[in-house]
Amino acid sequence: MRSTVIVFLMLLPFFSFTQEIPATSIQAIQKIENLLQKDAHNIVYANDWLERFQADSAFIRNFVKALKTPYSFYYPFDSVQNISKLYAPDSSFRIFTWQVMKDYSYYRQRGAIQMRTADGSLKLFPLFDASEFTKSPTDSIRTNNNWIGAIYYKIILTTYQNKKYYTLLGLDENNARSEKKWIEVLTFKPDGLPQFGGNYFKYPADGIKPPQPAYRFYLEYKKDAGVRMNYDAKYHAIIFSRLVSESPDEKNTYNLIPYGDYEGFRWVNGFWVYVNNPFQNIIFDKNQSDLPAPILDEKGNRKEKVLEEISRKNMEKAQQKKDSIQNQ
Repeated sequence: MRSTVIVFLMLLPFFSFTQEIPATSIQAIQKIENLLQKDAHNIVYANDWLERFQADSAFIRNFVKALKTPYSFYYPFDSVQNISKLYAPDSSFRIFTWQVMKDYSYYRQRGAIQMRTADGSLKLFPLFDASEFTKSPTDSIRTNNNWIGAIYYKIILTTYQNKKYYTLLGLDENNARSEKKWIEVLTFKPDGLPQFGGNYFKYPADGIKPPQPAYRFYLEYKKDAGVRMNYDAKYHAIIFSRLVSESPDEKNTYNLIPYGDYEGFRWVNGFWVYVNNPFQNIIFDKNQSDLPAPILDEKGNRKEKVLEEISRKNMEKAQQKKDSIQNQ
């Protein structure tokens, strides 16, 4: 009985959405959904880059067609894989993001924001990735027309002086040598248009983080290094890995890996304020499996054997990822 109640509670959000969709709309979307499944698969797994880009174009056309169906906002598209689908915590909008890869040196993100509307009509803001044409991605407020692309995996809703702020956490696979994880603050102007970025971050300079003022925050690090960046409600903080270079003589971003310690941001009076140790006064078991081994000892000296082991594992992960794609 208890398990039945738990399952019912888990399904309540889905029921509350699907009951808003007329049966005719569900049927119309489902006819297109099979095409979307195929296109979304080929965006990632097609062998040839031209096929991946053709699948991306076909997906966009079919997806917009599906979204034009009345009350499509409430349709989950759960069967469409490889596409991030996030509802805002207050259900005022949802955001779709994905990426298309030409080769291991070229990734571009795609996306769209769908607003909830009272009459079920489509209000959509396509997101155009301008990363390729941007030398300083943190230096300005942006619109959906010159967005800094990322695949979003978390939305955090905060408020200040009766205004809502939606903080987006995202991943950009970037290139063959490094990846980026982003913190982007999304707001909506009085006319309803989306606005990305702003002067919301306060943190000390350290040569690794973006120079200030930074209108969005990111960490760039070695490919497949397993850097953590996520929101932890228990600590009311965005928590991310502290980075250090694998080589004492190099500070290139593609040599940065997790240090085994964490930093973070907490929302304070309209700003994400830096926290040196978000886990302060919390003692971890050193054998806890989900935390990386520290690569510095108590005196701050580098543990070269730990560094070598982390580097070896990163290389294995990268090779496994390449083999997986080639075998599709």
